[in-house]
Amino acid sequence: MPTAEQHGLRAHSDTLAPVQTRSERFRSADVADFAPVTGREHEWKLSPVGAFADLTGGELDGSRLQLETIDAQGVTVGWIGRDDARIGTAGLPEDRASANAWSSFGEALLVSITGEDDKVASVSRTGLGSAPRAAHTVIEAAPNSRGLIVLRGAGDARLAENVEILVGEGANLTVVSLQEWTDDSVHLASHFARVGRDAKLKHIVVSLGGKVVRVNPSTHLAEQGGDVEALGLYFSDAGQHLEQQVYVHHDAPHTRSRVTYKGALQGEGARTVWIGDVLIGNAATGTDSYEQNRNLVLTDGTRADSVPNLEIETGDIEGAGHASATGRFDDEQLFYLMARGIREDEARRLVVRGFLTEIVQQIGSPELEEHLIAALEAELQGS
Repeated sequence: MPTAEQHGLRAHSDTLAPVQTRSERFRSADVADFAPVTGREHEWKLSPVGAFADLTGGELDGSRLQLETIDAQGVTVGWIGRDDARIGTAGLPEDRASANAWSSFGEALLVSITGEDDKVASVSRTGLGSAPRAAHTVIEAAPNSRGLIVLRGAGDARLAENVEILVGEGANLTVVSLQEWTDDSVHLASHFARVGRDAKLKHIVVSLGGKVVRVNPSTHLAEQGGDVEALGLYFSDAGQHLEQQVYVHHDAPHTRSRVTYKGALQGEGARTVWIGDVLIGNAATGTDSYEQNRNLVLTDGTRADSVPNLEIETGDIEGAGHASATGRFDDEQLFYLMARGIREDEARRLVVRGFLTEIVQQIGSPELEEHLIAALEAELQGS
């Protein structure tokens, strides 16, 4: 039977109190170690748990997924067994969906990056169908390597997955997680990253399609000089739930993080959730950290939850802060554009596009940026 800690509780005097410190949450790769999901748990309280009970508690198909890959020189894609030593080195599940996927997968997809030249490769998952499935991916950047990896989902899916990202010493890696699922799809993903000495990770989450999409990235800045840029872009339409729970753990001296997530909501029942946790450990002297979330509300009937959290265990830091804002159009921007002869509907699209493409322009792939701008234009045409 799961213990109190596995329910997210800790003994405090004669009562049980919720675990408050982010790093103290229970972790396990065994789904049996987690209690059934009720929706009252701290990690699920803002999620529509009834929409994916099969992924948190049911049996999952852990066979190989159907993939389409575009390789580049210096990038290899293959399969590894559950006993590979790299599996579990970036992190372990903190919720039942992640643990269920971990307990269910048969083989893990391995994407390896070598070489100091810039390179772009992509892995697309398609044709997964409507049966509940599990997946596990390991992305490993060798020391001093450089590369951009796109992990894309399209078509129908009911998928629970874990992605481990290992960034070697001095490496510079960009990982883009792109969700373009069909309207009835459900995708629950946990990403775990470990960033080595003087290495840099740019992690970008783009969620556009799917009925329920929840991508939770955790980054461990484990060695001195580690750097992460955690970026996110999402556009929620009527009845769509898009969620991100972001965690950055500064665990070594002179590490840096920047977290920026931006989203737009339109249509009755459009819902977004963003939770940002930054922990600066007692050994993380000289830390430089900032996180922010911005949401643009386009219509009535939407809801955006935004919860930034910052924990600091040492006073010797360079800087740390957080910000959150949710609001409607900037009337001054609209007036400026309309005063120059631009129709109001076109002016609104220009404002939204400018708001969101700040994230797109940081990807570093002209082809992908062009694709995403076109996708955003299609979303806006439906507003």
